Amino acid sequence: MPAPSARRILVTSALPYANGHIHLGHLVEYIQTDVFVRFQKLRGNRAIYLCADDTHGTAIMIRAQAEGRSEQDLIAAMRAAHLADFAGFQIEFDHYGSTDSAANRRLCGEVWKALRDRGLVVSRPVEQLFDPRAGVFLADRFVRGGCPKCGAADQYGDSCERCGATYGPADLVAPKSTLSGATPEIRSAEHLFVTIEALHGFLEAWTRSGALDPPVANYLAGHFLCDPLRDWDVSRPAPYFGFEIPDAPGNSWYVWFDAPIGYLAATAEWCERHGESFDAWWRRGAGELAEIHHFIGKDITYFHTLFWPAMLEAAGLALPTKVRIHGFLTVDGQKMSKSRGTFLLARTYLDHLDPAALRYYYASKLSGGIDDIDLNLEEFAAKVNADLVGKVVNLASRTARWLEATGLSAAYPEDGGLFARAAADSAEIAAAYEACDFARATRVIMLAADRANAYVDAGQPWKLAKAGPDAVRKLQDVATVALNLFRQLAVYLAPVLPTLAADAGALVGGPIRSWEESQTPLVGRPVGPFTPLMQRVDTKQIEALLAASRAEAASPGEFAMDTPGPSPTAGTDSGAALAAEPLASTCTIDDFSKVDLRVARIVAAEEVPEAKKLLKLTISLGGDATRTVFAGIKGFHEPAKLVGRLVVVVANLAPRQMKFGVSEGMVVAASGAGAEGVYLLSPDSGALPGMRLH
Repeated sequence: MPAPSARRILVTSALPYANGHIHLGHLVEYIQTDVFVRFQKLRGNRAIYLCADDTHGTAIMIRAQAEGRSEQDLIAAMRAAHLADFAGFQIEFDHYGSTDSAANRRLCGEVWKALRDRGLVVSRPVEQLFDPRAGVFLADRFVRGGCPKCGAADQYGDSCERCGATYGPADLVAPKSTLSGATPEIRSAEHLFVTIEALHGFLEAWTRSGALDPPVANYLAGHFLCDPLRDWDVSRPAPYFGFEIPDAPGNSWYVWFDAPIGYLAATAEWCERHGESFDAWWRRGAGELAEIHHFIGKDITYFHTLFWPAMLEAAGLALPTKVRIHGFLTVDGQKMSKSRGTFLLARTYLDHLDPAALRYYYASKLSGGIDDIDLNLEEFAAKVNADLVGKVVNLASRTARWLEATGLSAAYPEDGGLFARAAADSAEIAAAYEACDFARATRVIMLAADRANAYVDAGQPWKLAKAGPDAVRKLQDVATVALNLFRQLAVYLAPVLPTLAADAGALVGGPIRSWEESQTPLVGRPVGPFTPLMQRVDTKQIEALLAASRAEAASPGEFAMDTPGPSPTAGTDSGAALAAEPLASTCTIDDFSKVDLRVARIVAAEEVPEAKKLLKLTISLGGDATRTVFAGIKGFHEPAKLVGRLVVVVANLAPRQMKFGVSEGMVVAASGAGAEGVYLLSPDSGALPGMRLH
């Protein structure tokens, strides 16, 4: 049971859309959230993890019609599939609801009334894109075309992924419907809007309250809060699958209105099931409020950091304590691709590989920031095999068998301070988990694992086992230390690897229930029979996974409807840009060796107002010294998003006096004929500032 002084923490992930199956990109967020919640519970805090299926919108309606079933049947089938996938990855919700619920309809009405009472709702006609082939008005995410600001092709109808501009779908250049491929028509319909500009001052203050990391707050300040906030279109005319607005018959709330209210509905349903008060979790003025932590991807930052807090403020509800934003997933350095077999569904992965391996790999990559993470499949196998099998499990597999007959030593043996040192690591590991810097937590844990394995190597229990009766006590002591260090690691890894923690408890000491179990060694306890705890990742398993994914992508049916297809104007990965730009003349190795390429970290980035193409970067090559570099990447990279990023620089380039200052190096980037941007090069995971490229 949580201690009386324990924190109350309500945690949510973004709601998965009921139009498609869970894939490995989605799982970055759900695994991240699950690890955070499990950590809080292990620390004795009262944390509840709430989520739901996002069920409304045009896509659900169109798919249900195409499959000849009701929207409710489609939603029910996808819910079952989602929950099975989540359970397969040991993601444990305290409640999982649906936005198509009575509780959500009721709470949508309450929030709507609060907005009306504040005078924040207005009505006006809107020219909206209509798909003449599908017979529906098109939601923003079902139109793609050119960005009206920077010209980038194949952008969604609400915002540009390249330059960050927001706009309406009718503003797109050469728009196409992703539902049918038809060119949309412009038709007029009456829409309802929430005028959040009236809450501009509140939003400026809230975004700087600590609920957002500084780079996110800076991004919002520089892109949205610097101007009047545009009104938010929250209604859609029939036909539309959603909740009809009580005071606007023939119109439904847009999916982005009722989806975040799903967090409230899931709480209300959980409270009803457990005899709790909804107000005690969400209603301001009802006593000490709980902490509220939202986990989301960076693509929905706008909605969760401007519209959602505005809705909560208007309704007198609690505001998020923290909005934790992560980046996208790439596979082997590229966007997930059906043709390459790297659009990996959760279920396909579960058919071939251990879910614990992916949980650990993601944790080792997640730093709590908004940088994208890469699933490098070769590194994935190497890291899991080296860290989990070769270091953690290896401690138990090499020693547990010698304790089955004797159990642990009656007193904890001398271990050179190993257990105490790892116990002292508790504060750093806990702080890393709290900050969602799971990468730092796993690094500290693996250092402790290295020290433990060095102890076993020095103790050589396999030799002691053959040394006769005189070595029995020494063998028991060495194995006792090793198994205690293993269980200590299992406690620290329990948020990431709940199955390994359960197996460790079954082997010795019983179930792991508290973080404090890492502080005291076990003695005089029986040891159960050892069974294999994890298997090595085999490259053949990865090959089979990719082959199965390619086969799914090539087959017709449900898989093809998981996500909107690309626009007919979408770019390709054909290599045309490379072919259009000839190679430079041949150089010798001596020529190349003159160029000193180094890993650097960007510690500050800002625009140069009077320059069309330049950003001013402050970089670190390690240590306290920094350099200034002017890089021609303005318009392609947002300064706030560059801070903290690792890049490659030409470190020995002669300083160059420019109009705006001295540039002390060059950041390496890729571009070329036919390219739509300038792409910074990033080193692999584990690289540190100052390292030289060879």
